[in-house]
Amino acid sequence: METLKANKKETKKQATIKISGAEAIIHCLVAEGVDLLYGYPGGAIMPVYDELYKFQDKLTHILARHEQGATHAAQGYARVTGKVGVAMATSGPGATNLVTGIADAQIDSTPMVCITGQVPRHLLGSDAFQETDIIGISTPVTKWNYQVTQASEIPEILAKAFYIAKSGRPGPVLVDITKNAQIDEFDFSYEKCTGVRSYKPVPKPNLEAIDAAATLINNAKKPLIVFGQGVILGEAEEELKALVEKAGIPAAWTILGLSAMDTDHPLNVGMVGMHGNYAPNILTNECDVLIAIGMRFDDRVTGRLNDYAKQAKVIHFEIDPAEVDKNVTTEVAVLGDSKETLSLILPKIKENKHEAWHNLFKEKYQIELDQIITPQLNPTKEGLTMGEVLKEINIASENKAVIVSDVGQHQMFACRYAKFKQTKSNITSGGLGTMGFALPAAIGAKMGAMDREVVAIIGDGGYQMTIQELGVIFQHNVPVKIVVLNNEHLGMVRQWQELFFDRRYASTVMTNPDFVKIAEGYHIKSTRVSDRKDLKGAVQEMMASKDPYFLEVRVEKEDNVFPMIPAGASVSEIRLK
Repeated sequence: METLKANKKETKKQATIKISGAEAIIHCLVAEGVDLLYGYPGGAIMPVYDELYKFQDKLTHILARHEQGATHAAQGYARVTGKVGVAMATSGPGATNLVTGIADAQIDSTPMVCITGQVPRHLLGSDAFQETDIIGISTPVTKWNYQVTQASEIPEILAKAFYIAKSGRPGPVLVDITKNAQIDEFDFSYEKCTGVRSYKPVPKPNLEAIDAAATLINNAKKPLIVFGQGVILGEAEEELKALVEKAGIPAAWTILGLSAMDTDHPLNVGMVGMHGNYAPNILTNECDVLIAIGMRFDDRVTGRLNDYAKQAKVIHFEIDPAEVDKNVTTEVAVLGDSKETLSLILPKIKENKHEAWHNLFKEKYQIELDQIITPQLNPTKEGLTMGEVLKEINIASENKAVIVSDVGQHQMFACRYAKFKQTKSNITSGGLGTMGFALPAAIGAKMGAMDREVVAIIGDGGYQMTIQELGVIFQHNVPVKIVVLNNEHLGMVRQWQELFFDRRYASTVMTNPDFVKIAEGYHIKSTRVSDRKDLKGAVQEMMASKDPYFLEVRVEKEDNVFPMIPAGASVSEIRLK
């Protein structure tokens, strides 16, 4: 994509000034509305950090404790605000440490711009100190990347980077800038990019496809909607709600679609996927029309593809043509931005209720309620459950908190039981499944939404992967709430070992440090709960605090998350125990 040319007819030019490439980078960030970025300095990016020192009144730089933490914080910020997150690092190990967060952002469609320093142009390819080919390394996991070797390239490339990261299906962009390009001076002017000649981020809706989709929906007897993050990215929450209510269609979410619709809405029937709700999973294979909106038919959603919704006619509302027919064959593909396409189809939809169909969902929900949900949320056994912790957080936050979850059992419990009234409230690592995501992502989310309570739900395994980011909370007094659900195991792997490997707990038992003392070492107020009678009070105290707060909850060691669709099984083979 290096040959793409900006559409200069749609840009507005600023005055020219002679400055260094490093200063130009800062001017570009300010012009793009960036006021917060995360990073870690080093030799190859030093000129940019020197300029940052001069722009502290316009740009706040947050020193992460590890470059991966910088990317996850930028992701959390982007997910809660809808803006482009920015992360910066030096060359070599600094750049490679960004890769996990970049890959996470790519698969979860998170807009992010990463800027890396690089050795001088004349040393490229010489194995110079801290030189790595970050362009080659990051190409598979970026939406676009580019290496700047001349200072004069900086304005056009950074303008293009922000445009590509945010437009269409969002994603991460990496710009690698050699040290000579940071030091050299040139005549600077900035033009925001509003178009790239061969890049069409949003397909134009096909009205015939919309008509065909409307006919299928209107004639359906057992329609089912599955909505994903595309609804949130397209800001189509109101359009989705209007469609669901007008057509009377039960709607289920993917884990990244969660919070696009009020979780207590009567037509919201729960989560699909490996640990999703019983009714929408089972009835996926009984619906006659499956309407997928802004989701990509991930394998964790579909289970065994050969058995997935074969009886249904599939309508796929999707912004990325590459996702259509990639995993599931569609009857009708409606390409375009979800807000626009749902707005176009709404007038063509007939009012309906589908009461008999809804009763099937209610019957199957009752089965799950009796066998799984009630024992989790209102347990009678001695040990604490992850579900009841989420229940207390819902109560104390009045379902208004932003929940940032890590990866593992606690993630599935959080996605199953957290309740939301507001969009952009569920932040998790969906496609890549990155342990260590939650703590830095919660920091970024809180900085992007200081008016909202942000609660990180983390397992004892993932917590220790980025525990050093407590330093950011301490240094900047970020009032995020951290809940570690400690079962002294790598819980999800242990669950699989229990169910499929005859309880051979190979390398999943955790000997943990004193998490409370560690938090106190960072001057964060901390509490540990081991007894049910102490849980409600501890959660209430945490949520009432105006400062950072750490809560460790010791939960049952062998508590499993159900329902569960075993890997490679059909959604109809969902297990309740």
